[in-house]
Amino acid sequence: MSAAILDEALLYDGWNRLLMVKVRTPRGAVIHRSVEDHGDAVAVLPFDPARKVALLVRQLRVAVLKGHGSQTSLEAPAGILDEDDPADCARREAMEEAGLKLEGLVSLGAFFPMPGISTEKMHMFLAEYSAASRVADGGGLAEENEEIEVVEIGLHELAAMAGRGELTDLKTYTLLQALRLSRPELF
Repeated sequence: MSAAILDEALLYDGWNRLLMVKVRTPRGAVIHRSVEDHGDAVAVLPFDPARKVALLVRQLRVAVLKGHGSQTSLEAPAGILDEDDPADCARREAMEEAGLKLEGLVSLGAFFPMPGISTEKMHMFLAEYSAASRVADGGGLAEENEEIEVVEIGLHELAAMAGRGELTDLKTYTLLQALRLSRPELF
């Protein structure tokens, strides 16, 4: 027997949805689990191979503030998948958040960052950029109160931060490690 959803109740419907899901497990037990659902997402790590830097964003993360006292998180540009094509969405997010016009994207695949609680599948990309790719200020959307700071950081320093446990955003950490594996000469 395989697992089956028996019932679900909508507990909250806003920016995301919170569900209580009743499931029959493969062994026949009936369990209840809360599930957060806001759709799929994208993340892209823009890097300049000539200057050996990456372009990240720093922004307020209320969940991190609530749970750990940190006010901001240093992250790769990312957002909810609004378009049908994840690559188009990654390009849009890079423009909105970092002012970057990205052309070529390298897809790393799509992954579940928190499969124990969230339906989100994140499409992850690496993308080369140059100084000419920076065509706007970035900073996020005013109507969404994103208040994003654009940060350019050396890849060597970013790797050192990861090694010291200072790069705490999982998507950014994963993207950085993928870049280190595929382009070790940049570090």
